Formats: sequence, C-alpha cells, structure tokens
Amino acid sequence: MSRLLPFNLAFVFNVLLFNLNPVLCNNGRRVGDALDTEFSGFSVPLEHSFEVDDVAKFQVRGALILKAGREPSVSLNQNQLSEEDRTKLKEVAAVDGLYRIRVPRVFLQADRQTEQQIEGYLTAFVRACAMVESHLSDVIALHTDVSGYLIGVSIVTLPGACRGTEVEDEVDLEVFNTTLSIMTPVNAPGPETALFLERMEQESEKKGKNPQEQKSFFAKYWMYIVPLVLFLMMSGAQDQSGGGAGGGAANGGGR
Repeated sequence: MSRLLPFNLAFVFNVLLFNLNPVLCNNGRRVGDALDTEFSGFSVPLEHSFEVDDVAKFQVRGALILKAGREPSVSLNQNQLSEEDRTKLKEVAAVDGLYRIRVPRVFLQADRQTEQQIEGYLTAFVRACAMVESHLSDVIALHTDVSGYLIGVSIVTLPGACRGTEVEDEVDLEVFNTTLSIMTPVNAPGPETALFLERMEQESEKKGKNPQEQKSFFAKYWMYIVPLVLFLMMSGAQDQSGGGAGGGAANGGGR
C-alpha cells in the first residue's frame, strides 16, 4: 500500500459519558435469504459500499432488528458476500480504496418509529484493505442521544490497520464477523445544592448556640496581644533614652 495509517477510525460523534449495551448478531445469512419478515416495521437497513472509482453505491448488507422496550435493544442480521463482491472488495483494497457503511437517522426504539421520519443517513468508513486483512471482522457502534435517536455510527476492524498482508484466494471472505454495540449517554451527577445548603444552615445554628465563636480575633486573644504591645513600647522607650544620653556625652566632650 502507498500509505499506511496507524488506525482505521470512522467519523465518531463525541459524547462525554456513555453506557455500552451489547447486542446480538447473526452473521450467517446467505445471499438471497429473505429479510422481509424481520423488516416488517421493526428493522433498519444496514448498507455498505466499496467501489474502485470511489463513488459510493450503497447496497443492503443486513438489517438492524429493533426490539420493543424503553432501552434501545438491537440485533443484527447480515448477508454473506457474493463471489462477485469478494472479488470487487479485493480490487478496491488493492488500490487503497474505502469500505463504507451507512444507517438511516432513526429512533432505536421499535415503539417510536412512527414519531419521526428518516432524515438522511449516518456514514462511516474504513480502508478496504483493513476489511480484507481482518477477514471481515469489524466492530460497529451506534451512538444515540438521551431520547434514543441515532446520532452517530462508527466502524473499526480487528486488527485495525493495513499491514500489506497477502490474502490468499481460498481465505473465507463470505461471512461477516461483526460486533455491534449501542452507546447511550449517561447523565452526569449534578451538584448537591440541597446538601450544601443544609450543612451551611447547621453551621450557622452551631455558631448561634455558642457565642464564643462570634467573638472577634482581638476579643479571643487580647491576653496575648496586650503584653506583646507593652513589651514593644517599653523596648522603644529604653532605646530612645539610651540614645539621648549618648548624644549628651558626646556634645560635652567637644567643648
């Protein structure tokens, strides 16, 4: 390969805190097997594209099967690559092309599919050579917002970099070995304002019950401050008297 990247990462939407929810994958479906029964109102297509001319032409790779419930629950059914697609994928890898996936922007809860129509697609990609050298082993992450709406998708391969390894013709590139996960945001803990105010009130009550704590610094420590001030005053007076006597003797000796 003309250029090697240390990592093959897709576009990822950044969210500070996430909760990882693993899902089930069925990677053994053969080409031509029907997906209609699983598409009936509770599924979302997963599409992919890999072209020598780098012009995206997406076709169905499988289906995300949405499960009813409050928390997002998704399983994945995938087609196998045909012989024609396996050959094309190797050709794209040879010219350092890209392997793309995309999913529509939808809610991941099956019972909320009627609330919002599909508004475009979310796309991610890796280098095609990484898909070939990993023998179609990839990790796909779906990122949602707090309402379960899909806001991002990412894909990486295992291993995650192209090493220029030759892939023999007899190597199995038919079945995808995919790990699918859902990344949902988790609310960060808020400030404990009520507890703080309660502690402040308790401290105020304690000070009110004990007047000694309300005294000023001087009222608390006058017995130490007064002797120190008197000592400094007496020391200054002695210095002044000694200086005056010395000056008189000097003036008398000059006559």
